[in-house]
Amino acid sequence: MAHNEAISPVVEAAALEALFHQSATGLLILDADLRILRINLIRPVLHEAPPERVMGRRFTDVYDFSAPGEVEAMADGVLASGAPARGRLVGVRPKGAPGPEYLFSVSVSRLESPPGRILGVLVEMLDVTEREKVTDRLRVFGSVRRRVGQTLDVVATCQELVQAVVPDLADIAVVEVVDAVVRGEDAPLSPLGREVPLRRAAIGHSGGEEQIQAHPVGDVRALPFTTPYAQTLADLKPRLVALGPDTPWLAADPPRAEAIRASGAHSLITAPLTLRGTVLGLLSLYRTDQADVYDNGDIILALAVAAHTTLSIDNARRYTREHTIALTVQRHVLPPRPATRTTVETARLCVPSVVGGGGGYDTFALPGARTALVIGEAAGQGIHAATTLGQIRTAIHSLAALDLEPDELLARLNDTAISLVQERAALPPGGPLPLTGSCVYAVYDPLAQTCTIALAGHPPPVIAHPDGRTEIPHLPSGPPLGSAEGPPFAATTIPVADGSVLAFYTAPLLHTAPAPDTLQRVLARPDRPLQDLCDDMLYRLRTDTRQGDVILLLARTHAFPADQVATWHLDQHPKAAATARTHAQNQLAHWGVVEETACTTEMIVSELVTNAVRYGTPPLRLQLIKDCTLTCEVHDANSLAPRLRHAKTVDEGGRGLFIVAQLAQNWGVRYSLDGKTVWAEQIL
Repeated sequence: MAHNEAISPVVEAAALEALFHQSATGLLILDADLRILRINLIRPVLHEAPPERVMGRRFTDVYDFSAPGEVEAMADGVLASGAPARGRLVGVRPKGAPGPEYLFSVSVSRLESPPGRILGVLVEMLDVTEREKVTDRLRVFGSVRRRVGQTLDVVATCQELVQAVVPDLADIAVVEVVDAVVRGEDAPLSPLGREVPLRRAAIGHSGGEEQIQAHPVGDVRALPFTTPYAQTLADLKPRLVALGPDTPWLAADPPRAEAIRASGAHSLITAPLTLRGTVLGLLSLYRTDQADVYDNGDIILALAVAAHTTLSIDNARRYTREHTIALTVQRHVLPPRPATRTTVETARLCVPSVVGGGGGYDTFALPGARTALVIGEAAGQGIHAATTLGQIRTAIHSLAALDLEPDELLARLNDTAISLVQERAALPPGGPLPLTGSCVYAVYDPLAQTCTIALAGHPPPVIAHPDGRTEIPHLPSGPPLGSAEGPPFAATTIPVADGSVLAFYTAPLLHTAPAPDTLQRVLARPDRPLQDLCDDMLYRLRTDTRQGDVILLLARTHAFPADQVATWHLDQHPKAAATARTHAQNQLAHWGVVEETACTTEMIVSELVTNAVRYGTPPLRLQLIKDCTLTCEVHDANSLAPRLRHAKTVDEGGRGLFIVAQLAQNWGVRYSLDGKTVWAEQIL
């Protein structure tokens, strides 16, 4: 047959019959009044009625459409204009019939006779119910992947989940998590024990928050055993359950049964939140809309959603565990409260970072009524930063016991940090981060009323004078701890008036303060209680603490009481020891020191002065300081260090420092530009 030869009516009739009986597309022929002349729908449920009950009736009287007015308008528009309408998505079900709604892609074309008379329309209906369900499920799962797991918080992750699945996957969604998991502990193995408590972490429903809830968010209780919830967590298999007034297992949980009946839920999917054989929690999805019924495809989607959520919850659990350990380590590293001495009042503000930083502070006593003030940061976050902070603090205390100047202490601390850096460099990949950090070490001397400060890559302190003036001294800074290159460390001695406030802080404080000079504004009235100053600074901070730990250490300085210190200049003479003992005896009696301690002190004074006379260089000076401890200091101009010896039985000397070490609580040597000071402390 030639391509331009007319098709016979017989062939046309055969083609029409084939379309109506074999085509996968549903067909309806409607007249100009939209009455059904012929019908073929592939969904049997849509044409179960006998033909005589369908033919001749308007199609909107036979079927319920999700938007009947829109469908009629579409058909009327095609009849009027002749332009076909293609691919409109319409929900359809038999008139007045309960049950699910089917989704069709509807196309309408006008039918005309050869002379051009309008005969009616041809309606093509392609069943796309399953296709659209798959599309919707992929969209829901994509939403879950985008929205769930944005935080490292277990409860927040559960809230993200219910927000992502309601109302597209469920009209009501409930997430319950094993209570130990919320605290960061290990998840229990399956099967979950009957007594293991679960915390209701999140609930969401399309009807608003006024819906009846079986248990409030935050409620902790074990699941009733004879319910699909408990069975899902026992065998880790999902369940699709029909709900009705006669459902037997509802009697095991009356509050939940009441909430289900009040909500009108008719079907339930329970999916376990499980990972590697452990149980983290349970996801429960409810449908209340009678038009939506769960099927096996929804179970597959629920399992995929649960699997993604489980990974996010486990990540949050691991973070919570590590964060808790890091904070615990940091709390044990930091002193419970700053040491308050006669000459220094201290207070602190500590706001830990939400990601777990490595900031720390310390204050401790030094010989000669001096006080060490330390604050610093370790690079990184979490437990690695906390352990690094502990290593740095231990090294500082060990070096401070040598009575080093601040710049020399930081230099030796940096050597220690470099050694630790080299050790960490040899660790396998994925180990702790390199040890780096910043530090400020200051020593306040109340006798001289000075503060000697050295910096290691750290911001300088703010000094608030008693008259309200504030300043940031220009101090040279050495390299950060752990750096092999950089300028040498330097110490600067600053005079400090009685009643001044020294403010040491970590760098994140400047990032969270509204303005760089906020701290100086707070310190403009330094006469206020130190804790009030800390609180005032806290109230001005922004809430974002992701930059690191915000730490502020305040120290108000005072001069040492003049009546609690006594100084004598001694001659370089063999009788100097006897003279020193007499001075000490009189002064200790004036202070009311008990006789036993006074006798010990006289012996210590005698040995130290004798050593200074024999091996030292004039001028000699004896000083007694009565504070929490009784300190004896002997100064001479010779910088050579004395050495503790263990004399032999036949030796006539060499036992002086050994005797001092046995009698005193602590002893040591402090060097200065004009010589050295040998000191010994006793507990009062």
